[in-house]
Amino acid sequence: MRFAPFLFAIGLAICVPAWAGTVQGQASVIDGDTLDIDGTRIRLHGIDAPERHQRCGISEEEWACGRASANALASRIGRRWVTCKELGRDRYRRIIASCMVDGIDIESWMARNGWALAYRRYSMDYVTDEDDARRSGQGLWAGPFMAPWDWRQARRAR
Repeated sequence: MRFAPFLFAIGLAICVPAWAGTVQGQASVIDGDTLDIDGTRIRLHGIDAPERHQRCGISEEEWACGRASANALASRIGRRWVTCKELGRDRYRRIIASCMVDGIDIESWMARNGWALAYRRYSMDYVTDEDDARRSGQGLWAGPFMAPWDWRQARRAR
């Protein structure tokens, strides 16, 4: 019995990696690349979606692409359980994570359906998905739009 605390510590050390760095639960969509799970902000890894107030298109044919991207993500997730594996933190202290719902990679789904771009500055994981969406004219690729990073830079320059 004098080894019991030692064995408990070893057992705990073996189990911790299985759940450390994982956030899961029902998610609220903040925008097309940000979720909230039980008060924890999660930035989806490797993609960049239009900002919530971003508009796409040209003059009279403008549309609320930021809202559409967020709505697409919300529809995909619904009230289902989301599991996110933490990969790091961004400069805003949000968790950067790769997330799944029903066994589907959410970031891949967003890029493949044209609601987010591969964020090549940080990852090349979703370039093929973005290329597929571009070729098929899905989501944002149905018309002209400004990449989210360019849109943010243009707003800062004002």
